[in-house]
Amino acid sequence: MKRESDRNRHSLSKEGRLRPINGFVFDLDGTLVLTDRSFSGYQALPGAVEVLNELQARGIPFVVLTNGTHYPSSEQAPKLRAVGLPISDDALLTPSSVAADLMPRRGVKRVLVLGTPGVGQPLAQAGIQAIFPNEEGTDEVDAVYIGWHPDCRMKDIEAAVKAIWNGAELYVASDVPFFATAGGKSMGYSYAISAAVRRITRAPMILTGKPSLHALRLVAKRLGTPMSKVGVVGDDPLVEMIMARRGGAVGFGVTTGISKARDWARQPLGRRPHRVLRGLAELVTTPGIVDC
Repeated sequence: MKRESDRNRHSLSKEGRLRPINGFVFDLDGTLVLTDRSFSGYQALPGAVEVLNELQARGIPFVVLTNGTHYPSSEQAPKLRAVGLPISDDALLTPSSVAADLMPRRGVKRVLVLGTPGVGQPLAQAGIQAIFPNEEGTDEVDAVYIGWHPDCRMKDIEAAVKAIWNGAELYVASDVPFFATAGGKSMGYSYAISAAVRRITRAPMILTGKPSLHALRLVAKRLGTPMSKVGVVGDDPLVEMIMARRGGAVGFGVTTGISKARDWARQPLGRRPHRVLRGLAELVTTPGIVDC
């Protein structure tokens, strides 16, 4: 008799034949690595280095999309390469990468940034003026952008509120309450800060991180393929899998982060992966996922 986990995995993978996949986007924390709470060290998860190297060898493009904004890609990617992950600076995307792509197209030129300097760096590189709460002109901006801000003060929240009252749009890097680390769940700061700002202002939120379709569109553009031919690999049904389902991509759920096989089995269709992976290596060893 099959074990319950085997039956669940089988039922999750039988929605029909998987569509062709031209490229992959990987989540970072809980999928490729576990990090400590201070973001000073990374531990590559089993199979992560081998799978990325194999995709690279086959010429199958991939990017990594993290909801973290603490470091810009130019600082974080070298740390990942140091633990063996072949991730170029250009292949590491953050919500700030998405914001830097989206804001100019929406006419945003000046932004109040609630976050560390790394949160605003991609915006500045895109020609957007990034202003921080302790600087002049915080109430004369086109948008407020909330990212990783562990040292947030009430004055920062007040500056964001006043800017929104003056007509600024609200952009948020991540609306995820927690993420997986080596020490367990870690709180998402932008989630808490944006909740406070929105409670006061009732402002609508433009989300730039996962599961936003703004993020998936940038991924597809970087991979050079339609969203329907992107394979989305991650550990969170409320993040990667919602994004995959909404965008018509193909979702792959891993069990190395916040979700185990039993957790995936409980998910409704809109948050369910098309296939649950027993190990990350199944991406390159299972016939029908990628063509050799």
